[in-house]
Amino acid sequence: WALTANPFNQVLWDTATGRGERFWTAPGEILDAELGPNANIALLGLSDHTAVIFNIKRGGVLRTFEHGNRVRSVDLSRDGKLALTGSEDYNATLWDVASGEKLTTLHHDDDVQLVKLSPDGSRALSVSKYDKALLWDTQTGTSIGEIPLGSEHIKRGLHFTAARFNDDASLLITGRPDQIVELWNTTTQARIAQWKLPKRSAWKPTSAAVVDVSFTADTQTYIAIASNGFVHTLKR
Repeated sequence: WALTANPFNQVLWDTATGRGERFWTAPGEILDAELGPNANIALLGLSDHTAVIFNIKRGGVLRTFEHGNRVRSVDLSRDGKLALTGSEDYNATLWDVASGEKLTTLHHDDDVQLVKLSPDGSRALSVSKYDKALLWDTQTGTSIGEIPLGSEHIKRGLHFTAARFNDDASLLITGRPDQIVELWNTTTQARIAQWKLPKRSAWKPTSAAVVDVSFTADTQTYIAIASNGFVHTLKR
């Protein structure tokens, strides 16, 4: 299954056939969406200051998580039991999906633009505009460390546009709007590797912002998707 969304609609696709199986009108303007396990639910970040658990097979909102401003980024643990939301109210919040309980909130000094959960839900990343990228322990709610973006990059408005943990949360891969992909050790926050994605034309002001990153079955190979339409295989 795959989920796509524009600001006001969502489509659930069968990846084996390429067919759109479910079409739903969104309960609000969608800013981010994440598909849950077995494609039974979707977590939607909305402009109406909420994130919702949506029944993607049958339709309807199952649960609502409230913020104080627009919810820019959302993520789910692999088992669908934990939800992570990032909002322009400067907060990244971890929720229990079954009960709707707010488990932990980490406060930033600016809009939270990107959040990611590790597959097992033990680690979280929250990235805020012009502020910092924090790694934290979801069980204790305490910060583990900061992924260094560099003050000169923050002042230029750079931030992480994509991120993903590996299965055991020991590694984090990130992408930036300036073509840069980086691999990090989550324990030490040390950078292990860095790549710069090529532009479509070296001499034209074309963009190659990193829009998604992923690990592969090969521990030395990674995937990055750029905004100029290329999918890159990266080797370490």
